[in-house]
Amino acid sequence: MSKSAYTMVVGAFKTRKKGATPADIAASTGLPLNTVKELVPKAADEYSGRLEVTESGEILYSFPRGFNSRYRGFIPFCKKFLSRFIQGSITAGTLLFKIWIMVMLLGYFVLFIAIALGSLFLSMAANSSNNRSRRGSAGNMYLSMGIFNMIIRLWFYSELTKSFNQSYGYVKQKKPSKPLHRAIFSFVFGDGDPNAKWKDLEKKTIISFLQEHKGVISLPEFMIMTGLKPDEAEVEISSFCVEFNGSPEATEDGTVVYRFDELLLRSDTKKEKKAGLPLLFKRPAAFSSNPEKMNFWFSVINAVNLFFGSYFLYNAATIGNINMEAAHGIYSIIFVFVSLISNNPLAIITAILGIVPVIFSILFWLIPSLRRLFLNKKNEKIKLENFRKFSFSKIWNKPIALKKLELKPVYQEASPVNLDKAQDMVIKEMGAYVIPEVALDDAKIEVYDFAELKREKEALEKYRTLINPDASSLGNTVFDTEG
Repeated sequence: MSKSAYTMVVGAFKTRKKGATPADIAASTGLPLNTVKELVPKAADEYSGRLEVTESGEILYSFPRGFNSRYRGFIPFCKKFLSRFIQGSITAGTLLFKIWIMVMLLGYFVLFIAIALGSLFLSMAANSSNNRSRRGSAGNMYLSMGIFNMIIRLWFYSELTKSFNQSYGYVKQKKPSKPLHRAIFSFVFGDGDPNAKWKDLEKKTIISFLQEHKGVISLPEFMIMTGLKPDEAEVEISSFCVEFNGSPEATEDGTVVYRFDELLLRSDTKKEKKAGLPLLFKRPAAFSSNPEKMNFWFSVINAVNLFFGSYFLYNAATIGNINMEAAHGIYSIIFVFVSLISNNPLAIITAILGIVPVIFSILFWLIPSLRRLFLNKKNEKIKLENFRKFSFSKIWNKPIALKKLELKPVYQEASPVNLDKAQDMVIKEMGAYVIPEVALDDAKIEVYDFAELKREKEALEKYRTLINPDASSLGNTVFDTEG
């Protein structure tokens, strides 16, 4: 199929502002009608075409949005390039940041604990040899002793608990724990998108449905399986037609259906027709797969880093340079030690032991906090999309005498926060496809009749019954390379 033929088809549509049928395009271009029928869905997909059914049952294609390509041209190219560049930058930056954040969290924690314990022993040695420094170092020594005591208590408690459980047979069979770096990643960045392969799963579901229903699908059925609004579903199903060689057709009463005959040409013909439409829900993402206790200890480690970073930053700002002869306490000891290897110990302490760990500790809490905020919004969007699928299915199965209260899901993943608002939204969206009649029952509750949707459903079922399943049978083998 030549590129020039496609250009001729698009050019013919541009000259017909009110739309055209494939026969009109064939007459304008001189191309074979079968070629035109193959190219028209591609043009409708690329330029967001609109489908209308005439009184005679013919499908009229028009392009009210103009001929701005979704795939070609400077703007689509820039969008694709920018999207890939941003995605690549995010991937690379995230990887580097993950490595950095793990090294910083554990590295600074080990460093600060080592400083505290080292200062403790140095203070004890200095006090034993010089009683005059005892009063000045009492506070810092108490701090070091407190940290040392905390570590001993935690270790002793964990070992005692472990021994007790082992002695009395209380040890539970634990699942293999994830590596520490992955656990830290999970706390800060989460565990990725649980719906990363959703498009492939969705396509497989729709194809399976088509193969179970004689290769025919309606737009409302497509809306139920994808959770798309009517206008979005029209654009998406055009792409689906291009990808899987589908084509729109009109039933006897003018209902538009989409046929995918080539998807029926399969060797496995044992698929049974299943009742109802498949409801495929997206999964809301969890904040982290770590146990709450593990995330708690990550926060404790970060709090230790923040405390020591703030301590060194505060002392660097208030005390600054000190006289080596009057050195005492953690800050003073570290100042003396750093002065042995650098001419500017104050700058090193301020930056490396103060500013960097403080900024890091703030980021370590800020990133998960912001992520939780955005995750809640994303999960709410997922629930709303799932609710749309559930509600469209309810309306499709009961188009007459439907009450808004019946659109109440039993699935947690399809339950938005504001249910009443969501119910009004889906009724309005389905009303954009077929306008319902609204009445009040005896209890003054609104009742919706989607009569046109009921008629379309009946026409669809009648259309399917007229399709001969033997037409898609492969038949007997007439040639075999093995002879």
